[in-house]
This record gives sequence, C-alpha cells and structure tokens, in this order.
Amino acid sequence: MPITDNGAMLAEMNRFLAGQKVLEVEQRFFQNEKGAYWSFCVRYLSGDASVFPSQMNKQKVDYKEVLNENEFVVFSKLRECRKIIATSDAMPAYAVFTDEELAGIARLPVLEANKLLSVRGIGDKKVEKYGNQLLALFNSKMIENETRESSDSKNS
Repeated sequence: MPITDNGAMLAEMNRFLAGQKVLEVEQRFFQNEKGAYWSFCVRYLSGDASVFPSQMNKQKVDYKEVLNENEFVVFSKLRECRKIIATSDAMPAYAVFTDEELAGIARLPVLEANKLLSVRGIGDKKVEKYGNQLLALFNSKMIENETRESSDSKNS
C-alpha cells in the first residue's frame, strides 16, 4: 500500500478483513526508488461458514451480564485501550485482542504482562506485540479516572 494512499486502499483492506477470521497480521515499511510502501502479510481463515461454522453461528455475548461489576469496568477500559492500539496499527480491533480475550484479562486478579499468557487465546507473540502497550494504556486510563474522580469529589 503506497504511503500516499488517501485511505481508500486501507478502507478496502479493512472491509475485506472484516469478513475473515484474522489469525495474524504483520506489517512492514519499505522504501525504494519508486516510493514508500506499507506491506501487510495477513493470515486468515475465510469468512465462509463451511470453514469455521461454529464462529459464524456464535451468539453475541453481553459481557455486562457475564462479568461482575468491577470486571466489566476493567473490560470497558481494556476495550478503549484496544481501540487505540488497533487504530494506531491500522487494523481491526479483534485482531489485537478479541472481546473474549479482554474478558479473560478483566477476570485476572493482577494485570501483568506475564499473567496475560494464562488467558485462553493469548500467546507469547500477542503478549510481546500488544501486552505491555495494552497494560500501559490501561494503567494511564485508570490513573486518569482516579484523578478526575478525586478532583470531582473535592469540588463537591
């Protein structure tokens, strides 16, 4: 994808990937005499129901009902952080962490990178690529909330 893309090619790629089960995404930046380019290597399963029928008929989970109140607060903040990461990497949010993985993270008693490996679906590569970034964003959002709540209670 040329660096000069106005967003049309990226939008087209994201539309295609939205119908697929993305397994892994690698991106690299290249530059030569013809210009600068982003190269994406995407491993995916086709969105065809015959390839992964259990995923196609899967009911949408309401995590507000599945998680307790504190876990849901953590889950919601993790989703915000995932969106920031996905946007900065120009990829679908579910390719960073799925909602199911975020719910698993929200259930952890302690949020540390090495603990993420205990969550079903999260392996070394995902922790290496996104784990520390997710936790750093999460911690900064929690500090932001505490500061705002403290400020609000002082003003009351």
